[in-house]
Amino acid sequence: MMKHIAALTLLLASLAAALATGAVSAQNAGEIARVQAGRSCPGCNLFQADLAYRDLPGVDVSNSRLRQADLSLATMNHARFDGADLSVANLFGARFTGASFRRADLTRANLVGAHFGGADLSGAVLDGATLSGAELQEARGLTAAQLSRACGDASTRLPAGLSTPPCAR
Repeated sequence: MMKHIAALTLLLASLAAALATGAVSAQNAGEIARVQAGRSCPGCNLFQADLAYRDLPGVDVSNSRLRQADLSLATMNHARFDGADLSVANLFGARFTGASFRRADLTRANLVGAHFGGADLSGAVLDGATLSGAELQEARGLTAAQLSRACGDASTRLPAGLSTPPCAR
């Protein structure tokens, strides 16, 4: 019994230390509500935030944690996502006209059917991202190297001279 208590105490101490150092970081409901209301929140913890169907023009969430967030069918024209973690996020059908995704992490994100007219994707990480049906023809800063690590389909619109491998079925 003492071994179990000692093990539990050690586990709780480790968890407390991880929380204190930021190694474990749950979502911040107040920061999520702030962005849902249309206010900027650079550097915020928006982990798994529900921003679906929202109209959030010009919102600044640069350097924020939006990992696994739902931005599906949102309109976020001229928004700033510079340096943000959007890994495994759902951007299905969303509109990002003129938005900035400079150095954003879109690893394994779902960009299916999203519109990026005039958006800046310079230095964005697209490893494992699904671009099927995405409108990227007028996007800026895209490179062949970025797109080679993503996947798309015949309906993916890319700047002239660029292509992406097909998504596995």
